[in-house]
Amino acid sequence: MDKILDSINSPVDMKKLTLPQMLELAKEIRELLIKSVSECGGHLAANLGVVELTLALHYVFDSPDDKLIWDVGHQSYVHKILTGRREDMFTLRQYGGLSGFPKTEESEHDIFNTGHSSTSISAAMGIALARDIKREKHSVIAIIGDGALTGGMAFEALNHAGHAARDLIVILNDNEMSISRNVGALSAYLNRLRTDPSYYQTKEEIESRLSRIPRIGPNIARAAGRFKDMVKYMMVPGILFEELGFTYIGPVNGHNLEELTTVLANAKKMKGPVLIHTITQKGRGYEPARQNPDRFHGVGPFDVNTGTILKKSVKTYTEIFSDFIVEKAAEDEKVVAITAAMKSGTGLGKFAVTYPERFFDVGICEQHAVTMAAGMARTGLRPVVAVYSTFLQRAYDQLVHDVALQKLPVIFAIDRAGLVGDDGPTHHGVFDLAYLRHIPNMTVMAPSNENELLDMFYTAFKMEGPVAIRYPRGVGEGAVISKERTLIESGKAKVLHDGKDLAIIGIGRGVTIGKEVLNILKARGISMLLLDARFVKPLDKDMLCNLARRFTRIVSIEDNCLQGGFGSALLEVFSENRLNSEILRIGIPDEFIDQGKVDILFNYLNMDPKSIVETIIHRWPDLVHTKKQWELLKFGKN
Repeated sequence: MDKILDSINSPVDMKKLTLPQMLELAKEIRELLIKSVSECGGHLAANLGVVELTLALHYVFDSPDDKLIWDVGHQSYVHKILTGRREDMFTLRQYGGLSGFPKTEESEHDIFNTGHSSTSISAAMGIALARDIKREKHSVIAIIGDGALTGGMAFEALNHAGHAARDLIVILNDNEMSISRNVGALSAYLNRLRTDPSYYQTKEEIESRLSRIPRIGPNIARAAGRFKDMVKYMMVPGILFEELGFTYIGPVNGHNLEELTTVLANAKKMKGPVLIHTITQKGRGYEPARQNPDRFHGVGPFDVNTGTILKKSVKTYTEIFSDFIVEKAAEDEKVVAITAAMKSGTGLGKFAVTYPERFFDVGICEQHAVTMAAGMARTGLRPVVAVYSTFLQRAYDQLVHDVALQKLPVIFAIDRAGLVGDDGPTHHGVFDLAYLRHIPNMTVMAPSNENELLDMFYTAFKMEGPVAIRYPRGVGEGAVISKERTLIESGKAKVLHDGKDLAIIGIGRGVTIGKEVLNILKARGISMLLLDARFVKPLDKDMLCNLARRFTRIVSIEDNCLQGGFGSALLEVFSENRLNSEILRIGIPDEFIDQGKVDILFNYLNMDPKSIVETIIHRWPDLVHTKKQWELLKFGKN
């Protein structure tokens, strides 16, 4: 039997369906979501929760003429399926495939690129204002999750939108509350009443007629208005949004297609800003995701039958940090941990269970998290802020003004540093070295392996002032974890291997790459020194100057942007000390890097070991002394 989904190549096709067919389509979409994400990885739970909501949106509105703006974007997979990308779902988050987020380059139905949270209402407000300036007539709809609504930027946008009173619809996708049958039935009735155009006509007509009656006049009319407001405060659950200038509709059952389409169709006709509060269930339709929505928020490949996630047995950097911070809190009651809605992702889940009174999840509020940590540090606590590199960008001013300026001992555990792979350009943490190293009083470290990660955290707790430790997603070198910790002298690099032909200075993951480069060159008769810088700030200037006097050829390798990054720091040291060594900088070029497995991206960027060897020989061909060496150094791309 043919599937309904096979006939849906655009939202126009879906508008021809009956309600029973739409319900069957929702079932087929869930099947496709589960199968494709089980193979490619991705954000499953949230997308399973918005199937009916997305169907209703595309049934009522006319994308791309009407503008749908998805917050964060990890809830946009169903939108992608309905807008002509169904057959590409098995390329999701793969190199050259579909992005895991809305992407304007990918489809005309993707109105605004998103990947970070709490941006949709601001973007929608800008699009709505542009529409009005250009005297266009389309609808503008922002779809934001309840988690994203914790971000301050969302409230800034709500405040402005309510004040500006432009036609704008905000869908609040609330997937943390259960749907009560009684409340749902009552709210459906109230919503039909409040969204019915005749309600507004009657209300305005009564107010107008009251004000024109001589014996009643404007005073009684105002009294009636106050009575109306009093009733509204008692009856309307979304009074906060009403006070901000929105017409609040909800809660609405986000899995009832008939109710959703009715509410959306009525809201489409309303004037001014409208907020529709929908209740959805994360993971709906797939029991493992429904039972464990956190685990299936962003998930790698998994077994569909059991929900078992397929992963390597080696501990990741995140898991190693997780164990350390729990152990540290056991010996020091001043240790507190802070995250911005990323408890599981940053490895603080175990800490939260073990020390709930010392764990703080502030929601998607990185700015608040950093300044709150500064306040804690001011009183003598030792706060650790665990955050993804790409999200810490949003707290830059707080890093400078509230932490570093006051020399406060806040430790930043910066996860997902460097290229992160499948989540793509919005999540690659390739800017942190550049935006951290120029901040006064800030110490910046990057480990090359698991033991070095632990030694750096051990050292950070011995230091005064702010410390940032950045480490990549996933596993390291697979080193055996030592029980003994080593205190690292501030700013001191470490020579891992001596040589005489050239020197390579690596930082973080660059050291691991450097080791492979060393082995390739060594096998071809080229002698190389390898230095683990360990610190980006302060740099080991004495070591660097000594190297520059020994070597005329120096290579730096970093998993960070070249502009302002680690290699730039080396150039500054060499310039200040009038050293003439040539530096070949290997790192992320001045471009946003697409999604794909990290190894594929390194190959694309010529940052894999073989490509780096080729680049070195091309730069300094005199390193090759014999024809045999030259033949051995010829590589083809994998």
